[in-house]
Order: sequence, then C-alpha cells, then structure tokens
Amino acid sequence: MKFHKEGIPSLIVAIAVLAIMYFIGNFVFPQSPIIKGLLNAVGVIFLIVIVQFFRNPNRKRTFNDNLIICPADGKVVVIEETIETEYFKDKRIQVSIFMSPVNVHINRFPISGIVKYVKYHAGLYLVAWHPKSSTDNERTTVVVEHKNGQAILFRQVAGALARRIVWYCKEGDVAQQNDEFGFIKFGSRVDVYLPLGTTINVTMNQVVKGGVDVLGKWA
Repeated sequence: MKFHKEGIPSLIVAIAVLAIMYFIGNFVFPQSPIIKGLLNAVGVIFLIVIVQFFRNPNRKRTFNDNLIICPADGKVVVIEETIETEYFKDKRIQVSIFMSPVNVHINRFPISGIVKYVKYHAGLYLVAWHPKSSTDNERTTVVVEHKNGQAILFRQVAGALARRIVWYCKEGDVAQQNDEFGFIKFGSRVDVYLPLGTTINVTMNQVVKGGVDVLGKWA
C-alpha cells in the first residue's frame, strides 16, 4: 500500500498535531498521566485517520476495452435514466457512486479514449445524496470518447465534508483505462452518464472498488 501524493499536506499537519499533543501532555501536564494519555491518543488517532484516508492500495485492476470500469470506491446510490444537461443534453443512464470518508478516494478513468471536455464548476456543499448535489455542488465534469465513437461523462461532486476536488486531465489528453484522473478529499460521489443501451453490471447499494469492478458493457 502506498500513500497518495494529495495527502502530503494533510500528513504534515497530522504529524504537527501529534507533536503538539505530545509537547502539551509531557511539558504542560507532566504530572497527569490521564491527560497525557488522552492528548497522545488524539494525536495518534488523527494521524491514523489521515494515513487511511489517503491510502493507495495495491490492486489487480481490470482492463478490458469492451467494459466500463468503476471510477471510484464506494456504494452505488443511483441507477436511473435521466437527462444530462451540461454536455450531451439528451437521455443517459446515470450511475452514481457515493464515497464515504473510509473509502479510497482516488478517481480513475473508466474507459480509454480521448478527453473531449473538462470543466470545473464552483458551487455549494450539499450532502452528497441531496437531489441537487449533481447540479448545485462544487464539481468537475469530464467527457471521454471511446474509439468506438461512444462517449461517457463522469462528474466528481463535492459533498458536505469534501472541500477540495482535484483533477489531472485536460481536453485533448489521451485517457488510459484505470489511470488516475482525479481525487476528492474527505468524501462525496462520482456520477457516470452512460449511453442508453449500455448493459449495467452493478446494482443499487452494491459496494464497488474503483479500477476493479465492472460498471457496465458497451451496447
């Protein structure tokens, strides 16, 4: 398991907090083992939380040009036909994956192809399951066109805790299935908009792993 580069600033903060807790406990309350223990425990727990949140586990990922792979860890919370209003402006199948703070928060390209569209939207921080979170929250939209001519849109959506969305791609880039395209800090969700007729391989409330589980198959 590796530590993700996006967590380095947070790791520095966690180490500083641990050092401060140790200093206070040992030099301000040297005669109180209970207070010292509590302060040290707070520092250690905070460090553990940061390390587990920004973990980048080693996995045997799934590569198949005929398949659409889950772009994120989490639980499937939406599978429905809807109108995608930003780019396609037509009917699509929306599949949404909710990431809790305990999930791995790396976002990966679900398919290979050419990045046709990237746009960041500033916005609100509604809870990730709010009906308007996909359109009103801070978010980044990416569209990749597969070599078969079909395209999918995936959107990083910030939530009540997620206050930083990171994306690494730009229009014109060559996307490789399962390469990292972004990261969302401290929870939220990824929405995927698929062409009608796509075979969906996940079910509601299913827990999935990004880069491993199959989201769907091209029509």
